[in-house]
Amino acid sequence: MTFTAQTMQQLNEQLGKTVLYGDAALSPDGAHIAWVQSTAASTSKQTYVRATSESASAALIEIPIGSERTDFDPAWSPDSKTLAVFSSAAKKEQRQLWLVNADGSGPKKITDLNGYAARPRWSHDGKQIAFLYVEGAGGGGPLTAAPATTGVVDTAIHNQRIAVLDVANGQLRQVSPPDLHIYDFDWSPDDKRFVATAAPGPGDNNWWIAQIYTINVAKGDAISIYKPSLQVAVPRWSPNGKSIAFIEGLMSDEGFHGGDLFTMTADGRDAINRTQGRKASVNSFSWLAADRILLIEYVGGGSAISEFNLTNNAPREIWRGPEGIHAFGNFPDFSLSSDGKIAAAELSSYNSPPEVFAGALGKWRQLTNNNADLHSSWGKAESIEWTNEGFHIQGWIVTPAKVEPGKKYPMVVLIHGGPSGVTTSEWPASFGMSRAIIAALSARGYYVFLPNPRGSYGQGEEFTRANVKDFGHGDLRDDLAGVDAAIKKYPIDPARLGVMGWSYGGFMTMWTVTQTNRFRAAVAGAGIANWQSYYGQNLIDQWMIPFFGASVYDDPAVYEKSSPIRFIKNIKTPTLVIVGERDAECPASQSYEFWHALKTLGVPTKLIIYPGEGHLFIEPKHQADRMEQTVAWFDKYLK
Repeated sequence: MTFTAQTMQQLNEQLGKTVLYGDAALSPDGAHIAWVQSTAASTSKQTYVRATSESASAALIEIPIGSERTDFDPAWSPDSKTLAVFSSAAKKEQRQLWLVNADGSGPKKITDLNGYAARPRWSHDGKQIAFLYVEGAGGGGPLTAAPATTGVVDTAIHNQRIAVLDVANGQLRQVSPPDLHIYDFDWSPDDKRFVATAAPGPGDNNWWIAQIYTINVAKGDAISIYKPSLQVAVPRWSPNGKSIAFIEGLMSDEGFHGGDLFTMTADGRDAINRTQGRKASVNSFSWLAADRILLIEYVGGGSAISEFNLTNNAPREIWRGPEGIHAFGNFPDFSLSSDGKIAAAELSSYNSPPEVFAGALGKWRQLTNNNADLHSSWGKAESIEWTNEGFHIQGWIVTPAKVEPGKKYPMVVLIHGGPSGVTTSEWPASFGMSRAIIAALSARGYYVFLPNPRGSYGQGEEFTRANVKDFGHGDLRDDLAGVDAAIKKYPIDPARLGVMGWSYGGFMTMWTVTQTNRFRAAVAGAGIANWQSYYGQNLIDQWMIPFFGASVYDDPAVYEKSSPIRFIKNIKTPTLVIVGERDAECPASQSYEFWHALKTLGVPTKLIIYPGEGHLFIEPKHQADRMEQTVAWFDKYLK
């Protein structure tokens, strides 16, 4: 075994031991916090509960549902006495809903479901639990591996509906109309209606055209009350039931929210943008009172929490940090008590492993210590800022593990996905292990540069929308200006630069090497080579309309101008191409088209298609191999 392979194996083992915390749920009274816990190298997740008090008797409780299982979405009853949680037994994908007392006693399975289920929410009177349900079919969104497609295509649409369970008698009924796919929902204060984001199926594709509906719980009829100009997320009733708040903005991925905070009357009138022009991106929020909302926002390359007064649209910042926190959507890591005074969060940074914190809002203290023995074998992370074409831009630099005076080092630029996304400071071991490459490269003597160019969250909607109809052009200029800024500040060898990314970052990698020869090696993960052919190949083409302004059939030129394949003969950069076999978001055919072109043109290249994987890699051995292949590629051309 070579030194490189040994090093990567040791790093994989170290990162794999990281204890991960997910789906934080604070009880309404703020006295207990629940979370699901796993390790980075495992797909098994167990629910834990702990009191938030400083008392020595605040013992950690593992919910005794079964030894080998995967838990999801713990949710507290309004009286804080009972926890509902979805759980699936080992090697069985079917989730069932369980109830358990706050002290861990009396676990009881209360459903016999057949299909995908998620996001349980108790009614305010504690008598019912609503959740999202796809009866008789799978779900989970476009990040997961797409099913094999054979036979007559496009005949079965399995919509995700709101199911309501009567806690006392176990009766289950599906409430929302069968022709609507529900993405998110909230009970009205009187438990008579839901507010929901929804669209006709197919659900994975139509999130980008979802509207806000109210649904009568008793009758099941749905009324559209708001049709947005962009994307909407997180509809929530005010405590008095008179208003609804939500996030609207340009969002490229379901579950990764960012935009402006809007409020409107409960019947959809008088919609007001409360944060217009604010240099931040709201990712989640909680009502504190009829006139006050707690905002959780991306600001620059980190997060902030502010109390927002609706009477004068005046925010008061409570906390700010380099971490990325949000309360809803994919991988939530923040939760609030019903009175808004106690908060819980799972916090980590590049150099601090994840732990659970809770306490007074913005003054929380550490509750867990499972990762105390983990120490980063990579370099320190620093924020870096620069300006380009009138934009003020932020990014992160992770230094090599050891920097010797007078020596120059190679640098790899890692471009985030989205494009509506943001890189925050995060421990490089998370679900999917896509961030592990940062640690691996730093440990091997590379600088790693992670820019947040135009198109990113964190600086308001104008900044997020700045690459509309301009994919790869302005944001590449921002990235290259950031590379220049990094070279001025750090001992980086400008002759040994690499570039990589996944999803939109994979496209940007393919695009970058067709536009400049500054980079000596590239790794394009789940990329897009040809926007025109991609439009007809992927399963989520609706996302493209807000960014390109029209379908490819109505304006093919705007798609062509950002397609790497159009400029393919410019490439000189050796490029490794990686993709999952069943990626619904960025189909493997795009990676094959790019690799085929490079092979034909005699540019050093290699294509790896990982069997059974979707957009998010699940199999630990594939995650490890992807990292080893990436580091080996950069070592070959940049060392």
